[in-house]
Amino acid sequence: MGNKEKLLDGAIECLLDKGYARTTARDVAAAAGVSLAAIGYHFGTTDALLNAALDRAMESWGAALEDALRDEGDAALDPHARFVAIWTRIIASVEAQPALWKLQFEVVAQLAVLPELHERWQHSLAAAQEGLAELFGGGPGTGALYQALLTGVVVQHLVAPGRGVDGAGLAAALQQVATQIRISEDAAERV
Repeated sequence: MGNKEKLLDGAIECLLDKGYARTTARDVAAAAGVSLAAIGYHFGTTDALLNAALDRAMESWGAALEDALRDEGDAALDPHARFVAIWTRIIASVEAQPALWKLQFEVVAQLAVLPELHERWQHSLAAAQEGLAELFGGGPGTGALYQALLTGVVVQHLVAPGRGVDGAGLAAALQQVATQIRISEDAAERV
């Protein structure tokens, strides 16, 4: 493995361990076992290295999450059971890789001062919403709802591991909300 790959691996390790804002060039060089000068030679700046490492980590995580979420057995399930199964796997992903999920929230909080990442993350958000709508079999606009649910579910499980909503609880809560909306719509139509 060359120095460039060592730097990327070291940067990913540091990002997951220390976070984006607290990772320094010295941290990455030490984790990679290379000189500080190698960062400048291969990436120009520490920010460029961290951004490349973040991209690599997100791509790897995204591919692994997509594989975990797409289960051929889901097609045979009724919509409720499918919903519960998918959310159960999403929650398992959060519990299996909390450092990567926390890193994403840290970066989101800093996008205003990281313009080079902001545009890429906007495109990633749109792609994630499309993917979620496809995964759950929803129509236009449902991807944004699933993204909002995902964000909230992840926060619950990061803040209070083991105490956040589970797939069945989320399905039951959404059914209650849908019933309330339907009742209020029916009442409005009668007026």
